[in-house]
Amino acid sequence: MTVLFLVLGLVALVVGAESLVRGASRLAISFGVSPLVVGLTIVAFGTSAPETAVSVGAVLGGTTDLAVGNVVGSNIFNILVILGLSALVKPLIVNAQIVRQELPVMIGASVLLVLFALDARLQRVEALVLLAGVIAYTIFLVRQSRAETRATAREYAEGVDPAEQQPKPAWDSHWAVQVLMVFVGLGLLVLGSELLVDAAVTIAKSLGVSDLVIGLTIVAAGTSLPEVATSVLAAMRGQRDIAVGNVIGSNTFNILLCLGAAGTISSDGLGMAPSVLALDLWVMLGVAALTIPLFIPGFVVTRPNAALILALYVAYAAYLVMDAQASPLAADFAHVMMRIALPATLVVLVVFMVRGAARASRDV
Repeated sequence: MTVLFLVLGLVALVVGAESLVRGASRLAISFGVSPLVVGLTIVAFGTSAPETAVSVGAVLGGTTDLAVGNVVGSNIFNILVILGLSALVKPLIVNAQIVRQELPVMIGASVLLVLFALDARLQRVEALVLLAGVIAYTIFLVRQSRAETRATAREYAEGVDPAEQQPKPAWDSHWAVQVLMVFVGLGLLVLGSELLVDAAVTIAKSLGVSDLVIGLTIVAAGTSLPEVATSVLAAMRGQRDIAVGNVIGSNTFNILLCLGAAGTISSDGLGMAPSVLALDLWVMLGVAALTIPLFIPGFVVTRPNAALILALYVAYAAYLVMDAQASPLAADFAHVMMRIALPATLVVLVVFMVRGAARASRDV
């Protein structure tokens, strides 16, 4: 029965991701909003639903430090694993708007969270600032996209025969069907992630894996499964704006919406676990900064770079396991990660960035 739930979870994830990507891309066309903005808003908001549920539930259950750890861990996973897997499937072409506008917003949100967390607590007023930020950010994105799309449509209409502009009707051409596809896709993603995580936990326990290690690995990654399925499938379908926008948008939403909502409903804010303050927050910030040299060279995330960031997550996950088992090597391993592995990865990506810029200048 457990294996059956595991298979059903995988099927729900694949079908849900297909429905969400198809519905979101069609909805973008229907409402005159770019696929990138749909990825940054609707898709990112929907795939962040598990993180939001976990964070709010943790606050209501009295474990506020879990709310922060869930978001921080998911943001690290999103960039290192989801972007890595998506780019391994097919190198990701990064929209210039992401580098100019969305990337600074995500990094800025990460910096703001670190600054708010320095006193070991996210205060309610600080959570309200985050919540106000996500509202303003979403409104700005939609207005900006619709203005740009209207301008593009006018230019297109001037040079094309009106008779040629009429698209062939399709079963999913009506906006109501597209909205239904988005909601069905989101529901299947949440259901699939829950089935898969529950089955994986059961299997891991039968193999003698401790609850702590399960929580730090399977459950932490489980809340990011909707992002994994959506971005990888979007990359395979050629919807690369949705694939990249989903990751960047989800990270921004995780900080501004998940922690903003969780911190607002908590009477005394959100406490920060010592381990999060000592390492995980800084890894999250460092990983966010890594996206600059990762995206800029030719605005393409290549397969070698994807393999590099995936290896970085393997090292981080290895530390989590060692720390959970109270290994005496954990502290030394964390020191090597922060002082050697992360800076070395940054240096390698900067080298790739410089080489890419040099090639681009020679081609001009």
